[in-house]
Amino acid sequence: MRFSPLLEQLIESLRCLPGVGPKTAERMALHLLTRRRDNGKRLAEHLLEAMENIQHCQQCRIFSEVPICEICLSPHRDASLLCIVENPIDVSAIERTSRYRGRYFVLMGHLSPLDGIGPQEIGLGQLKVLFETGELRELILATNPTVEGEATAHYIAELAKPYQIKSSRIARGVAIGSELEYIDPNTLAHAITGRETILG
Repeated sequence: MRFSPLLEQLIESLRCLPGVGPKTAERMALHLLTRRRDNGKRLAEHLLEAMENIQHCQQCRIFSEVPICEICLSPHRDASLLCIVENPIDVSAIERTSRYRGRYFVLMGHLSPLDGIGPQEIGLGQLKVLFETGELRELILATNPTVEGEATAHYIAELAKPYQIKSSRIARGVAIGSELEYIDPNTLAHAITGRETILG
């Protein structure tokens, strides 16, 4: 069935969202038009406002409406400790743990030469400027445990070496509550290699 041109346009626009295919986009559009027009208008207003006013923090590159974000401005954060992540959602995940009190640098991706994503595209020039301040003593490389994430972490660690900045990688291993028989060999190998001493 073909819908009216404006409705087709709305359905197609909703498909830009992750995990939203044609059927889901169609259901969302029809739901907004059938029962939730007020919510749809509010969504449109907020979306437009966000697109126009949310930029990147000039220091850590997280999304922010102000030039320097709240985390970077906080006097309670350890400025010598920098956690490097691929995406803003990773910052949110780490913040939920309430265990990290340093600052962040968001790459907005990872190195992927085949896709034309090199050091400049993920802000490594800006990161190098932070290295040159002499404030940093440790980098926590929290890129994803993928081939690209590992390559990106290694590249950044090499970049930090001349500045005598310690580079550490987030631990990977067995999830709490899981059983060894169901864990894949790579995860189990990382867990054994990165084991911790309990006593003594």
